[in-house]
Amino acid sequence: MQNQFHLLSLILLLSLGFVSFSMINAEQSSGKSEWDIMSYDDCDDVLCSETISALYEIPSIAYFPPPLKQISQGTDPNNVTCTEGKELVLKKSNGLPACINPASVEKLISRGWAIHILPDYTNKNNNSEIFTMGNYNTTSETVDYFGDTSGYLAKPTTDGNYPGIVMIHEWWGLNDNIKEMADKLASHGYVVLAIDLYNGKIGTTSEQARELVSSYNLDDGLENMNSAVLFLTDNYSVDKIGSIGWCFGGGQSLNLALNNNAMDATVIYYGSLITDYEKLSSINWPVLGIFAELDQGITVDTVNKFEKTLNDLEIPNEIKIYSGVNHAFANPSGDRYAPEESKDAWTKTISFLDSALKKNL
Repeated sequence: MQNQFHLLSLILLLSLGFVSFSMINAEQSSGKSEWDIMSYDDCDDVLCSETISALYEIPSIAYFPPPLKQISQGTDPNNVTCTEGKELVLKKSNGLPACINPASVEKLISRGWAIHILPDYTNKNNNSEIFTMGNYNTTSETVDYFGDTSGYLAKPTTDGNYPGIVMIHEWWGLNDNIKEMADKLASHGYVVLAIDLYNGKIGTTSEQARELVSSYNLDDGLENMNSAVLFLTDNYSVDKIGSIGWCFGGGQSLNLALNNNAMDATVIYYGSLITDYEKLSSINWPVLGIFAELDQGITVDTVNKFEKTLNDLEIPNEIKIYSGVNHAFANPSGDRYAPEESKDAWTKTISFLDSALKKNL
């Protein structure tokens, strides 16, 4: 008899839950409220609704409308707001915003399902004076280094024996910001080739950049980067060569390290990481990693695992996680720009490259 009572009670509770859920849906479909009584979790390639249970008298919680509803109501995709506790990303395939659990962000970005949501590119404050010039006057030119693909080459005007640097752009492409960074790095005594992984295309909006990075082919990119290494070696007789990249380019800087044993130094600014012991074992030169504490796409936990693997492999490394800043903090063109942290990171970069590439020159 007691078991039957519990069963009847359970059926009653489930029925109440169904009625509550039906009432919620009725309210949403009627358009009476600007809020949805639901939250959103990622389910691989879709977003699925999760009802707030009415069982046991748990109170309803008001959530922001889902991203597509906000857009349909006139909100710009870049200004979509997530429920507290959710993280906003862009779905890589179509550029639509999605609100997902923070714990899922890194996984979905690494799988290529999502990308960081970043502000559109602007020329305002590009390459602030904090990115200091070195002691060398420089000259620059456009060079074909990979078939008919052109890169931006900057080097000191004074003849000398300089190390080479392959510089890899962000998801925007080879724009003026990267070219200016090439000039500044060259002024510290380097032959810098800023490569182009987008075949001459440049994005200025997040949507344009998303389309460019979505069409990027890893195999073609590796061939492109390896050709850049050969170009510097064959044409400028560089004894040592390193790479540096930011964001998308930071991940490609690591990819180059994993696929070219001619490198002598690798610099990664908040690029996607690999922590696999066997894959990283191919690196036998120093690595500098610059990361952001608030970056949900490359988390502190993953950075720590990356550092531990490098240490276990006895690969010389310097890993710096800057507190209180987010992904892309070193780019003056965005509203995440953190001047003091960027200045410190640049100083570390120059010191690291000098130590790794100039010791015996």
